[in-house]
Amino acid sequence: MSGLRIPLDGGEGPDGAGTAHALNLLAPNPSEMTLDGTNTWVVGLGEEVLVVDPGPDDDGHLARVAAHLEGRRVAAILLTHGHPDHSGGAAAFARLAGAPVRALDPAYRLGEEGLGDGDVVTAGDVELRVLATPGHSFDSLCFWLPEDRAILTGDTVLGRGTTVIAPDGDLADYLRSLDLLRDRAERAGAEALLPGHGPVLPDPIGALDGYIAHRRRRLDQIREARRRGATTSREIVEIVYADVDGSLWPAAEMSVRAQMAYLDG
Repeated sequence: MSGLRIPLDGGEGPDGAGTAHALNLLAPNPSEMTLDGTNTWVVGLGEEVLVVDPGPDDDGHLARVAAHLEGRRVAAILLTHGHPDHSGGAAAFARLAGAPVRALDPAYRLGEEGLGDGDVVTAGDVELRVLATPGHSFDSLCFWLPEDRAILTGDTVLGRGTTVIAPDGDLADYLRSLDLLRDRAERAGAEALLPGHGPVLPDPIGALDGYIAHRRRRLDQIREARRRGATTSREIVEIVYADVDGSLWPAAEMSVRAQMAYLDG
């Protein structure tokens, strides 16, 4: 069983939430794009642990994570992808922890080992199995935590709302990644999704079904906007995202461009 943790504040926020073997230490970088902030995951209960996504280059946050791990060894720092809200603090935390940084993109690695689909990373009483899930970004990875039947999803699935297809991402890849996660969650009996932003999701199948349906619905809406004469990504955003706060339109426009490329591909 996943044994979901209660957040540190006693409410429904992400800080301190997680599963029996995974604890979230929330970075203090809230925004419209990062929700409550970046979730830094500490995986493992014993003397040796893994740290997933140290978060932004924020001295206070990195010191908090290091203090939490005092007396324990960090076997490796793993990145779900290279966007700076997840990877910006990796080099500094690697110095604090004396640990290598492993990532799919060689640009973010510190040490000899990278990460790729099917890899298994172990530390003490836990292991993480790597799932290649490109789409949000070209280098996005998720991690299956079998001890808790949980998937660490990075930005592929968020704890609230939906993710943006970044300029280095691809919608066709993203849809395939959602289908892969949906299949893995069902076959493995997943009990929780541990996202890169937002609260833990205790219904993986429901969350993934919702994500897949949302993407299909958006594609239908874009087709309809085009039928009504919209030709640019901005014009489509003004129609499809009319009920969304305008401050989020630049992010919406990124996703619209990805969806237009998918429809025209």
